[in-house]
Amino acid sequence: MLRIAVPNKGSLSGPAAEMLHEAGYQQRRESKELRIVDPTNEVEFFYLRPRDIAIYVASGQLDIGLTGRDLLIDSGAEAEEILALGFARSTFRYAAKPGTISGLADLAGKTVATSYEGIVAGHLADHGIDASVVHLDGAVETAIQLGVAQVIADVVETGTSLRNAGLEVVGEPIMKSEAVVIRRTGADPDDTKVQQFLRRLQGVLVARTYVMMDYDCRVEQLEKAVALTPGLESPTVSPLHNEGWVAVRAMVPAKEAQRIMDDLYDIGARAILTTAIHACRL
Repeated sequence: MLRIAVPNKGSLSGPAAEMLHEAGYQQRRESKELRIVDPTNEVEFFYLRPRDIAIYVASGQLDIGLTGRDLLIDSGAEAEEILALGFARSTFRYAAKPGTISGLADLAGKTVATSYEGIVAGHLADHGIDASVVHLDGAVETAIQLGVAQVIADVVETGTSLRNAGLEVVGEPIMKSEAVVIRRTGADPDDTKVQQFLRRLQGVLVARTYVMMDYDCRVEQLEKAVALTPGLESPTVSPLHNEGWVAVRAMVPAKEAQRIMDDLYDIGARAILTTAIHACRL
């Protein structure tokens, strides 16, 4: 039975459970449940603190886990990313009082406050910057005001919280994070149960990204239409009862669907429809 770690709370928890449900896996009904078994799919889920998941997976007690790339790197655990999941995206940046720090080199000799000591210490070391790192659990924006540090390193989304604290972003992003699937470093890459799990999640990612498009067009416009809807390998083309017309079906990126429909209409395609994809295997 495949043993999988899932975030039990926070921004990762809800989207992770939703994706697993879309992939056909049973999920817990109450937030107090710490473990459930899905006998149909031969999977056992453990609901753990997101920061601890990489440690459990690295120990070999659990086969794989869903966590944040930031939490994986910050843990320093012997675990590796095997699939990016596309949600819970975030960017890590340095910030300081305006005019005090102009670039990464200016961090030398300074104290940096952060909740992600492993990420920051590694980033500074990679760039040869000798600075002190102070670990704080949340609300790091106040560290500068209270004199604990001259610089902070934290997740930056809109930058509103930083501006409200009288701070500005410094330098390039430290890293970009999102939810990922991880496994123990050195684990068998061909494990059939793990591969099946990954295929299911990849199917969800594709289903969320693409729609199925169907339309009719005249044969003489087919090449132009196919150029607009090449599909993954190639579109399905079927003759219609009316001579000179064909029906075409292809997967297209959901974000571009409306533009593609307009372009198809302009070249004479008609009966253009899109339908959602709920699951797939590629």
